[in-house]
Order: sequence, then structure tokens, then C-alpha cells
Amino acid sequence: MQVVLNEINNLKEYKKINEKITENKFPITINGVLGSAKAHLISALYEHTKKSCVILTSNELNVKRIYEDIKNFGIENVRMYPCKDVFFYNAEAYSFDIIDKRIEVMNVLMSDKPCIIIMSADALLDKIVRREKFEKYVKSIAVGDKVEFEKFISELIYMGYERAEMVESKGEFAVRGGIVDIYPVAANNMLRIEFWDDDIDSIREVNPDTQRSLEKLDKAIINPAKDIVFDKERLDKAIEKIKQERDSNTPTKDINIMIDTLKNSFRLTHSEKLVNYLYDDSELTNILSYFSTSPLVFLDEPMKVKQKCEIEYNSFTDIMKERLLQGAILPSQLNIRYKYEDAIEILNKYNLINMTLLYGDGQLAGGEQEVNMKVKSIDSFSKNFKVLDDNLKHYKDMNYCIVLYTRNATSMNNMKEELRGRGFNVNEILQEDEKLDAGAIYLAKGNLNTGFEYPEIKFVVLSEYDIFVESNKKNRKTRKTKGKKIESFTDLKLGDYVVHDQHGIGIYKGIEKITVEDTVKDYIKIEYRDGGSLYISISQMDYIQKYIGSEGKGPKVNKLDTAEWKNTKQKVKKSVADLAEKLVKLYAERQKIQGYAFSQDNEWQVRFEDEFPYIETDDQLVAIEEIKKDMESTRVMDRLLCGDVGYGKTEVAIRAAFKSLQDGKQVAILAPTTILVEQHFKTFTERMKDFPVKIEHLSRFRSAKEQKEAIKKMENGLSDLLIGTHRILSQDIKFKDLGLIVIDEEQRFGVLQKEKLKNIQKNVDVLSLSATPIPRTLHMSLSGIRDMSILEEAPRERQPIQTYVIEHEDTLVKNAIYKEVGRGGQVYYLYNRVGSINQVTEKLRGLMPEINIVHAHGQMNKRELEVIMEEFILGKIDVLVATSIIETGLDIPNVNTIIIHDADKMGLAQLYQLRGRVGRSSRIAYAYLMYKKEKVLKDTAEKRLNAIKEFTELGSGFKIAMRDLEIRGAGNLLGSEQHGHMETVGYDMYYKILDEAVRELKGEITFSKKDISIDINVNAYIPDNFIKVEMQKIEIYKKIASIRSLEDMREIEEEIEDRYGNIPDSVYNLLHIALMKSHASIVGIRSIIQKGTNIIIDFYEDASFDMEKLLEIIKKHSRKLSYTNMKKAYLTYVIEKGKVEKEIIKELTGIMENIE
Repeated sequence: MQVVLNEINNLKEYKKINEKITENKFPITINGVLGSAKAHLISALYEHTKKSCVILTSNELNVKRIYEDIKNFGIENVRMYPCKDVFFYNAEAYSFDIIDKRIEVMNVLMSDKPCIIIMSADALLDKIVRREKFEKYVKSIAVGDKVEFEKFISELIYMGYERAEMVESKGEFAVRGGIVDIYPVAANNMLRIEFWDDDIDSIREVNPDTQRSLEKLDKAIINPAKDIVFDKERLDKAIEKIKQERDSNTPTKDINIMIDTLKNSFRLTHSEKLVNYLYDDSELTNILSYFSTSPLVFLDEPMKVKQKCEIEYNSFTDIMKERLLQGAILPSQLNIRYKYEDAIEILNKYNLINMTLLYGDGQLAGGEQEVNMKVKSIDSFSKNFKVLDDNLKHYKDMNYCIVLYTRNATSMNNMKEELRGRGFNVNEILQEDEKLDAGAIYLAKGNLNTGFEYPEIKFVVLSEYDIFVESNKKNRKTRKTKGKKIESFTDLKLGDYVVHDQHGIGIYKGIEKITVEDTVKDYIKIEYRDGGSLYISISQMDYIQKYIGSEGKGPKVNKLDTAEWKNTKQKVKKSVADLAEKLVKLYAERQKIQGYAFSQDNEWQVRFEDEFPYIETDDQLVAIEEIKKDMESTRVMDRLLCGDVGYGKTEVAIRAAFKSLQDGKQVAILAPTTILVEQHFKTFTERMKDFPVKIEHLSRFRSAKEQKEAIKKMENGLSDLLIGTHRILSQDIKFKDLGLIVIDEEQRFGVLQKEKLKNIQKNVDVLSLSATPIPRTLHMSLSGIRDMSILEEAPRERQPIQTYVIEHEDTLVKNAIYKEVGRGGQVYYLYNRVGSINQVTEKLRGLMPEINIVHAHGQMNKRELEVIMEEFILGKIDVLVATSIIETGLDIPNVNTIIIHDADKMGLAQLYQLRGRVGRSSRIAYAYLMYKKEKVLKDTAEKRLNAIKEFTELGSGFKIAMRDLEIRGAGNLLGSEQHGHMETVGYDMYYKILDEAVRELKGEITFSKKDISIDINVNAYIPDNFIKVEMQKIEIYKKIASIRSLEDMREIEEEIEDRYGNIPDSVYNLLHIALMKSHASIVGIRSIIQKGTNIIIDFYEDASFDMEKLLEIIKKHSRKLSYTNMKKAYLTYVIEKGKVEKEIIKELTGIMENIE
């Protein structure tokens, strides 16, 4: 907000700085600036001088904080420029957000508009292509432009874009006829470019999740997808240079593999590590040279900036030298980044402004231009409004202008009410305000990190976090960006197993066109056992699903024309019916039972919640409100709380537990592992230590005697809260007065385990917590059987985890560990084989003897394991080599690196959970997914490693569930009893049977779905030249088969036209036949068959249609429509001569719609 920045204009030191900048007297040193005052000062100078600014700081966390503060002061054109680390230069795949942000910055700088760029000092070491070279690859297009189509496609590849069948990620493009979809880097949405020959006919912005157009554009910019761009000519020259250097050194297998890869694949995983071969030194630069006019370069604590550069350069050089000795790289690759000295030399050419907290705390270049500012920090009020009152009164008495930042409109209204209730007059800052009054209190919207005071001009800025949060435990809302959408698991490829409702499991053999009597139709070919084949009309697509079972295990293929499939289904149906009956009965009983209505929050509850040392996210507050509302009603609560790893589910559960305890009701917490039970015990004990709450826990870390005592105390009402594994489900556990059950990591328990817990006392409220809900629980939540609350907001300062997929090398492992331990952190090394975990630990100790490395696994002596975990939590152990016992719930903020050995052998949901063990503080966290060197990854392993790398955005847990199901298979979701049945019929069919059984028991099915045969002589298919990719064709056929109403049809029609262009008649017919089939199924029609010029519409015996309406229609169309009801009921529709296909289908659809 400009008016907040204007206040500093009266400060004499500020005027002095401005004068020095105007007179070009650099370098300038500003002493005494701290916290958010740095951002305030820089923002004011930016607005005043209209000069671009660069802020160099010592770490990525500072980058983020300064960025947020500058945004809060109303500066729009501000960006963060991330650096590349040593792993970026050596990984096979990496998180794309780094490249995305870097290209965005380059794009902003090439617009030549004033801006503020913030970056960590080591970003100066990164070499990039000079601006004039890079600009040649930036593509500007407009409607009406003449562009050679094939050349355009080639240019996209040179720009670093990867061709895909369907665009889903940034950096991809797809071609369908004359339509090109592309997802430009540094863009929010995709582009859809439609060509007419070599003319650009239209450009549309497209939602990448729905693949639907959002708006038409007149023009668009397409940026390169990498900051190191090149073409075929440069690549050929680079290969020759590499060969020459290889021949003059000792050739190694790694170098030869690299050369072969470059020859055979134009698309480079990493152009960065070959930058010295692709470009001469004179053609390379760093980001500072992209400014058209010299920017002001602010060094945030210059000595730390210098130190950061030096440490990063030395670390990078050390690891690259080791890789050189191993033969993994060539000597020239030691110079793919700038030397530390060169980076400092480049920096000294710019207009430097040193910003230091302490006087004389160093500068990078000499100079006498020194300004001493007096800025005071604000002490945290830690929710003590009495102290806040006193401070505000003091400031008002001293005639200070006071600005208080609140994070959103709700917070602002609450603060306004609170302060007015305490007798203060409060104003809201408006956009049009030009001046702030002395002695007044103003409220402004913004997530400011810290408050500050300029005593000389009597101006103070307070942050909401100064009031509510302890200074070392700040937390504020950061809205997550949408993660990448999971593609449907119905995608079919040749050779996939499929399940047909009536014929069973077969093998998909593709789409075949069949012509009968000049009518062309598409059929799905499915091959069955003993050579039998089935051709399924496209109108029957909704009877086919892709088979999903266990990974690496194919199902038994059925034989046509036998009772085999029918018998299998019957067997599954019988078992499922029992399960469905149990589920529905329990849920129905829970609905009928009068539960306990908890009382409203009392003073203790308010005090307890006030002691939470962070600020809740908005989603947490909503979830807490929903849960309390459930608990205060007489209806028994059954709520699923979904939230990503580390999003604050536990705190929500703690508050629900405390509410139960306030009414004298006991609480049971069920956790899947002993380690998690121990952690919950510590967390609950710590949170409730100031209140008279007795907490017990059951785990194998406790002796039999201790467990027996704990059980007895719960039974006698001498303890309030019990935390345990499935031991809680045992017959000997009895509660005196249970009020709430919390199930943590609920996806880890089988259906019957969970229902057994709920059966302990059916009138007990149940709260389930899950980060990656299995589809069954998700389905139940979405279908209204259960209520669901979702936490989608990341805690403040939480950052996406930098994820690398990388070949296992000791050098890289060492560097990752040294890097984390060097910054005072700890490391998880995930090794999932108990038999050889000791050897791996010894090997790591040999590589790094000075690092304290210990291993842990679930088969260890319980006391030994307990001691190790305790020491690790206390920070006494640097690296914990562990099996997947660390997978669930462990929350150790100091652990911010995880190395996963043989990551290709793990499931996606498991990888996601493991990665979520780090990144639980404000530090950037790193996940290294390693696989054996030179190992050829299986298709499924490659898919899941790429998926986990894609899902770097905060809050992607939801999206993991279905992708994991697609890649890994259904697994044991329902316990052993049902698992075998799921294997025999596939995941989709199993849940279809279960869903139907549940609906039937609930009385929802009134008309069972029956097969409808449609065979009329019209062309109804998708031409090959309209949709060329078979998988996409299947996707569209599936969507058409799902049409249930006119609205559905119109929506799908619009989507097809949007994605593929003008709809051919054969596709139009297909759409209307699907709509006709939907109406026919409601009426109860068996078949619609054409015989010559007649179409016979045959009814089932139990058809339900309106006879009066039917007779009315027959009367209206007596010459072409007749009704017969002798042995069976049917309609005869006579096709009039010359009537076109479209009209016939439309009229038939109208008849069925009118007799419903």
C-alpha cells in the first residue's frame, strides 16, 4: 500500500539514501535495518526511484519472507529467482517449479519494466544463456499469423518442450490434426492453438485439469521450457567437443553412455551439465545481465551473502571433483558454474547497497557512503492483550501513527471488534488514502512477517503474528496452488486387462472399424481365453472397465460362452452382500442412535485453544467448527478429516479430544504403529500438561504390567485418554464412559478393523484422520455415508519439498548428508531391508566417520528402539538409517533431508508418506529418490518416480490415491477376506458390486440396470483423422457412454469441439445415440434394432413407461409409429424416405424422452 510506504519519506536517513542513489554514489551501506523493515525500505526506494531492484540474501527462507513482505506493501512486479544446487546438475529428474520460476523471472526482465527480484546469493553462480541468445527462442504468436505448421512443431522441441499425447504438465505440447495444445513455462494455463493450413485461426487459454477452453486470446507468448536452450547444430558440436575431451582423457563407461544418449535422443534431461559444450564462455552470463538498465542490488547482510557463495561453490566443486575421479564427468564439467571469485567480481560492477543490522558488519566493496538508521523491533505479545493495550496506549500518548497488519478480512473484522471493545478507535486503510494521521490506529490486510518501529518519525507497524504468536514459532496461511490433476485410471493401452460386466476378464486388443450395409461403426475388440474374441459396440462402453489388481500379477482370463464369469460374480456378490449388510446396518444404526450431545465450549476449552503456539489456518478453523457442531448435536459423528502430511490434523484432533474430556467423557486414539503411538503420547501430554488430564498409552514399548495397569485405569475411569495401536481393539479393553474415538492414518486399517472399533460403543463419536485416503473411504465420504472436512492450506513458511530422482552414487549420498548436517539438520536414510540394514549403516559410517549414524527397524528389541528414537528426536543422532517404520506420523521439524534407497521398489502413496516426513519446518527440505546405477527401470517404477516428482506442490496427498491405485494396483484395501474377491473381478467391478449392494440395502435402487442392444444403420464412430491417439479416443468414448441427460450431452459435445475441432456427423450420431440409450434405460427398453426400413423398439416385461403419453405420441405420428402388445410389447418406427440419420436419431430420442 503506497500510503504505508509514504510514511518513510519524512525520515532524514531515507532522504540521504535517495540523494546518494540520485548522485550515483555507490556502494552505499545502510546500518541498523532489521526484519520486515528491510522490505519496507526497499519497497519505498523502488516506488520513489522507479529503478529495478535485486535483493541477494543468504538462504531460500529469507527469499520467501522478503518476497511476502514486499507483496504486502503493495508491490506487484516482484519475483523469486531460485538457484540450482549440485543435485539439480546431476539428477535424472527434478521438481519443475525451479525452472518455472526462473523462466518467469527471465520473462519479466525481458519486458524491461521495473521489477524487484529476490534470490539466494548462490544463484549468482548459475550460468545461463545471454539474453540476446535466449530471446531468439521466445515465440510470439497472434491470430491471423502465417506460421509454417511443421516448422512450428520443430521449434517447440528446440525450445525444450516435450511432445505428449495429452498435455498435463508444464513444458509439454500435443498435436491433434490442426490443433496444438501447449503448456508454456511460467504460465498459469495451457494454450490451444488452432491452425487453418499455415494460418493461426484461433488461440484459446485452456484449463489443464479439465482440458476445456477458458477464453479466446488475440495473441500469446511462448517461453522456452529451459534456461539453457539450443538447437540441433549446437548439440552436434557439443557431442564432438565431448568426444575430443573423452579421447584426450581416460574413456569411461559413463561418458560413453552419455554420448550415446545425446546421439539418440535430442531431448536432454539436463542441458545444464553440458552448458560448457553447448555454448562458449562469451555466450554465457548470469541473471543480473538480463536487466536492460543497471538495477539497485541490495545485499542482505553482505558477509553472510559472501559466505553463502563461497560455501556453495566449494561444496559444488568438491562433489564434482569426486565425480571426475570416478569417471562420471569430464574435466570441463567442473566449470559449469561460475567460480566464487568470478561471481563476486561480476557483482561489484553493479550499484550495490549493503544492508546490515549491526554497524560495521562488513561489505563486499569499499566505500564511504554509510547511513545509520534507527529501527526498533517489536517484542511478541504472545496473545496477551493487556500488554498490547499498554503498548497501543503508549504509542497513542506519544502521538505515533500505528498500522496493524491482519492476514485477511475475517482477521481484520475480529481485530476491529476486539480493539473497539477495548476502547480504541480503529480505521481501515483504503486504497485511495493518501495520508495517515498521527495518533491514529489503522488496520491493513497483509501477511507481514514482523513488526517494526521508526522512533524518529513516530511510525510503528505491527503484525498480527506479533500479537498472537511466539516470536520463534510463527505460522501463517499460505494458500496452496493446485497440484497436478491425476489422470483417469480408465486409460487403456493395447494388451491391458479389461473387465466386461457380462463376459468377464479379457485382453484389450484395440478399436476396430466394421462396415455393415454401408454403415461404419467402431467396436472394442477383447480377446478371451482359448482364442475367443468379443467385439463390443461403442455404445456399450460403460460395461467395460480397466482391470486393476495387484502389481505385477495378471488375473485369470475368462473363457467366452461358459458359466465361469457368472459363477465368479455370484460368489463375490454373496460375500460382498454380507460386508455391505454389516456396513449399512452399522451406519443406519448410527444414524438412528441418539448420541451424546457435548456441551458448548467453556472457558477451559477457550484457554486450551489459546495456548496453541501457532496461528491456525482458515481450513483448520473451519474443520474444528464442523467437528464441534457434530459433537454438540445428538447425531453420532462419523467424520473423515483429510489433510496433507503436516497440515495440522493432529491439532484438530487434540481439540476434539479436549472437548470430549471437558464433559467427563473418555477418548481413544487408534494409531497404526508403535512409533506413532509414542509420538502421539508425547504430543498430547505436552499440549495438555497444564490441565488435569490423565493420559495412558499401549504399545510394545510398555511392559505387560504397565499395560495391564493402563487398561484397568481406563475401565475404572481413573484415566481419561488412551492412545494405542490395534491393541485397543482387543476384547480385554473396556472403557468406563467413552465419548470419542480418533483413528489416525485411517487408510492403514482394514474396513472390519475400523468397524470393530466403532462397535465398541455405537453411540460414540468417531473422527478419522487421513493424508492419502484410500478410494473406498473417499467414495463413502463423497456419497454421503460419511461427513468429510478437508485441510488444503499449507502452514506458513512451509515450502514444497525439492525432489530429485537420481542414480545411487556414494558421492551424492555423502554430499546430501553433509549439506543437511552442515546446516544443523538431521537426515532419514530409508533402507527397507532388515537383513542388510546393518551393513548399509556400516558402509555409511565408513564414508562419513565424523557423522553419528544409527539404524532402526521394527524387529529390534523394544527398549533399544525406544532409546534410539528418543535420541534422534533430541538431535543426538545425525542420520537415522531406518525401514518404513518412519513412514507414518513422525513429526521432527529438524529432519529436512530424506534419502530413499531403491525408491523404484516402493508404492507411490508410500513414497509420498515417506517424503512427508521432512519439510515440517520453515527450512527447504530435500527428498532424494535413488535407484541402482545403470538399472533399467520397470514401466511401473518409472511412472511412480515421475509422479512423485510431479507432485511437488503443497497439498497433493489427495491426488496420490488414484494414481497409486492405477500404478500399483488395488492392494489389500479391505483385509484378506475381501482381497481375494477383488483380485478375481478387479477393483472397479468389485466396488461396483459393493456400491450396488449398499444402495440396494439403503433402498436407493428402484430399477436395476439392464443391457440395451442398439443396432441401427447409422454411421456412429470417431474417425481416425479426428482423434488420432487411441487412448484419447477411448477416453472420449467413455465420456459419451456416461451421458445421462441432455445437459451431459451438451457438455461433452462442447468439450469435444473445443479440444478437437468441428464435430463430424458420425460423432454427432454417437452423442445422440448415447442420450437415446439413457432415456431407453429409464423406460425399460430391451433393444432398438433396425430391420430394413423399420426400427423395432422392444420392451422388457417390467418396463415402466407412461402408456397415456405413448398413445398420444402414436396418435400424433400414426403413419410411422405403431405399438404392439401380444406375446411381448414393442414399438415399430417406420423410417420415412429421404430422412437423414441425424433426424432419425433425434426423433427416436424424443419419443423415449416423452414416455418416461
